[in-house]
Amino acid sequence: GKTVGGMQLYPRANCLDRETALRMWTEKVTWFSNEEGKKGRIEKGQFADLVVPDRDFFTCPEDEISFLSSQLTMVGGKIVFGAGDFKSLDENDVPPAMPDWSPVRTFGGYAAWGEPQGAGMNSLRRTAISTCGCASSCNVHGHDHAGAWTSKLPIADLKGFFGALGCACWAV
Repeated sequence: GKTVGGMQLYPRANCLDRETALRMWTEKVTWFSNEEGKKGRIEKGQFADLVVPDRDFFTCPEDEISFLSSQLTMVGGKIVFGAGDFKSLDENDVPPAMPDWSPVRTFGGYAAWGEPQGAGMNSLRRTAISTCGCASSCNVHGHDHAGAWTSKLPIADLKGFFGALGCACWAV
């Protein structure tokens, strides 16, 4: 079961084993999309939709399961994403955001905090810093939490940034 600070939050009897949990997220969830028998299993006649995670779901430590990420993603038998050893197989350009007027085209996507070219003093990031309503500033970044979240520093690592560089941007 899920633990916090070494304490178990849920009794073991209320927790699913890994195989049952995986089947619920793959094979059993197809009922919701009316695709029973079409996907959710690796077998002849099923859509070839699958992911190859970055570590073994069945053997990794339980507290790492929520941090699994895809190294290879296939939809309908076509590779749509590749990373790590599979990066060379990903020949797909990321399609432009839809519709044409999407703010993602201007600002770079959810939490990207990108700036339109020539923003200067009207910078979205500068506005976010000046209007931050959090109770306390980070002792590394002040109120520039968006800058911290998008930086290459370990403060963006959800597994390891508690206390990394003394950054508290995660707490906002």
